[in-house]
Amino acid sequence: MRLPEAHLRAALLATALLAGPAVAAEAPEPPALSASAVMQAASAVEADPLLGGFEKGRTLKFKTKDSKPNEDDVNWWLALFKNLSFGLRLVVWLVVAGLFILALLRLRDWLKRSGPATLHAPDAPTHIGSLDIRPESLPDDIGLAARHLLEQGALRAALSLLYRGALSRLVHAHGVPIRAASTERDCLKLAAAHLPPAQHAFLAELVSAWQAVAYAHRELPRDDATQLCLRFEAAMAAPAGARA
Repeated sequence: MRLPEAHLRAALLATALLAGPAVAAEAPEPPALSASAVMQAASAVEADPLLGGFEKGRTLKFKTKDSKPNEDDVNWWLALFKNLSFGLRLVVWLVVAGLFILALLRLRDWLKRSGPATLHAPDAPTHIGSLDIRPESLPDDIGLAARHLLEQGALRAALSLLYRGALSRLVHAHGVPIRAASTERDCLKLAAAHLPPAQHAFLAELVSAWQAVAYAHRELPRDDATQLCLRFEAAMAAPAGARA
């Protein structure tokens, strides 16, 4: 009759337990090993190249209430925070450098847009209506040339020369932004911000005389016309540093 495997194992274990003391009693007792012999054997095992040796590792685990902080764990966390802080500082410096460069570029563009305007407009007109205001088309002493015309009885030509000369000085010497289609009223209004009160008053008087003769066909007293010729160079003189 064949016994089950579980019963067979139990029988073998009982036999070994019963035979164990008898065998131990008959076998001689091995000699005790000294501490030096144990250390030598441990060193030999440790030096064996076939063995894996020792390996250190760190793992993260949840702390219990009764556990105490390990010095190695504390140092590991400190090193981690130190490395993170260095990386964050590097990121902050890169962001600051980028913002600084961007600010410089914006400042450069702003300076280009708001640079000082030139005294003479690059597109200064050559004619206002039908009047030629180019400096090369006018005499050097406009007041004297107008007076010579006045002595010849050419009142309209004299006033036209004075008005042309005034417009040329306003555009090329005083930087007044007069355009080709500007009227007398426009010229007076634009010149108000560029001329001192005395010069602007003379310009208004000259414009009034020119309109009276050219459009209203009225006669202007000779003495008034002569005074306009005599006062022209001083009243419409170019500012210091500008070319007439």
